[in-house]
Amino acid sequence: MKPGKISAPPENRVAGWFAAFAGAFFGLALLKFGNPAVLETLVERPTNGWEWLFNAWPVVVGFWLLGGLVVMGLFIARWKTAAPRWLMLLPLVWLIWQFVAATRTVDATLTRATLKHFTACAVCFYLGLFALAPNRRPPSFFVGLLAGLVVVILVGWQQHFGGLEATREYFFREIYPQLQTVSPEYLKKMSSTRIFSTLFYPNALAGALLLLLPVALTLIWQRFTGLTVAARSLLAGLVGIGALGCLFWCGSKGGWLILLALGLVALLQLDLGWKSKLLLVTAVLTVGLAGFALRYAGYFKKGATSAAARGDYWAAAGRIAAANPLFGTGPGTFGIPYKQIKRPESEMARLGHNDYLQQASDSGVIGALAYAAFIGGALWLAWRRLAPNRDWLPFAVWLGLLGWSLQGLMEFGLYIPALAWTAFALFGWLLGCGNEFDTPPENR
Repeated sequence: MKPGKISAPPENRVAGWFAAFAGAFFGLALLKFGNPAVLETLVERPTNGWEWLFNAWPVVVGFWLLGGLVVMGLFIARWKTAAPRWLMLLPLVWLIWQFVAATRTVDATLTRATLKHFTACAVCFYLGLFALAPNRRPPSFFVGLLAGLVVVILVGWQQHFGGLEATREYFFREIYPQLQTVSPEYLKKMSSTRIFSTLFYPNALAGALLLLLPVALTLIWQRFTGLTVAARSLLAGLVGIGALGCLFWCGSKGGWLILLALGLVALLQLDLGWKSKLLLVTAVLTVGLAGFALRYAGYFKKGATSAAARGDYWAAAGRIAAANPLFGTGPGTFGIPYKQIKRPESEMARLGHNDYLQQASDSGVIGALAYAAFIGGALWLAWRRLAPNRDWLPFAVWLGLLGWSLQGLMEFGLYIPALAWTAFALFGWLLGCGNEFDTPPENR
């Protein structure tokens, strides 16, 4: 060892390696595990190198990778945490009740697939809480997420500028005639001009952007300090414009409005006078709502068909929950009773397009309350800890989780591994870092 050079303690090096592997895993999840857990039997295992590179992977591969991450995390886990015990235990309570509700399921296959996925969600939360959070600010973890998001954005742009059309033509010319069965969801996706990048469908792409864009922009600005201010501004601008382009081309109405709301929340945190904040908020609202009106004018003229369809799903979820208030119909089974009670003209759906209502229909009132209490409690507690300080990275994580949680009111991000695993891990990290947030930055 050279004089004056101090090496990092072994435990810190292991924690750094774990953070790097965790970031790589969740970044990879955005690219390979973007299909809903209830469709796991429809995702075929790749058979050659090109398919492994370009196709989605069966979720069982993700379970094996996550298992390896758990083994590594056990060596650095610190079991003392700043999170309140009641909040720390809520994901476990929610998961246990899912297994209880599974005893009354109407479809064992769907429920088994969902239970494996929900178990992975809880595991990701506790990894974030006990293994990532003690590392405080694992830059390699967030860099892995940033890399995954950048690839998602690049694939989205490639789809818009010809890739999606070429894929659609090849599918209907070469693949579709040879298929014995094809899911209506996949057929609808391949027939649409809306981009979806590496995720299951366009609104899932919007969910990934809502969850990770605030983190990505903050990471570029705060962590890439080796670059000049101009270079960081350019890099952040490229990522931001790329993400906005994907959000525009994926056609997610709810995603647009939620991102607008997140932008307003972020603006209110700036150290500016109230007049400047008022001008900024007014300008952002005017531009955002005008853009929304222009982009979706045709959609509203047609009668807002997707909004009406969601109304059907939500009403059905309420009826199913009312008929099965304690245990529901089993995790992941919304589509089974919905098919029996839906109106003939209503579009079929396997998932309820509302994570909170589907929790009620799938696992009863207890499951729904446990999940909603965890999401709401985690967001509220993290906000209270963040409010007195000006710490932009954890605030960006909180902002992304707020966006993902709000989208859960109209989508099914909880059932997509790429989104749910990442969100649960970030919830764990955010709650586990509470002691650091309680200390103002200038005193750290």
